[in-house]
Amino acid sequence: MNAMVSVLTGIKWLQSPGILVLIWLALVILFIILELISLGLTTIWFAAGAFVAGIVAMLGGPIVLQVIVFIVVSSLLLLCTRGFAKRHLDNRIEKTNAESLIGKTSIVMETINNEASSGKIKIGDIEWTARAVNETQVIPEGTKVVIREIRGVKCLVESV
Repeated sequence: MNAMVSVLTGIKWLQSPGILVLIWLALVILFIILELISLGLTTIWFAAGAFVAGIVAMLGGPIVLQVIVFIVVSSLLLLCTRGFAKRHLDNRIEKTNAESLIGKTSIVMETINNEASSGKIKIGDIEWTARAVNETQVIPEGTKVVIREIRGVKCLVESV
């Protein structure tokens, strides 16, 4: 850490507050551009950290303090808000109609027998071909089942 401090304080052109503000502003712009490209909520926290560090630079704070502020603000924002933001803002992956059936329950309309290639369930108004998850299991008509997987046009189910 002492080596980094001496290197940073030893570079004369970095002593100018105007240059430091421009560097932090350039980092803010870079992080925002990277965020816009990735859309993964990965660099926006660093843009905020660079913005706060730029304010410290405008107020005349030493470069070591600016770097510490950048690291602390970026880390705190990342740790405190990333989980929340991922849950509430990252809704790009949408389940298809078939994928939304996984985990739902249904009633067997026709006995499910994998060996005989028979079996149907009804979900809403639609009948689906059904097969048992356990290949040797026979599930009789009227049994309540839960959908575990969709393969093509077949629901793989197991008894509840």
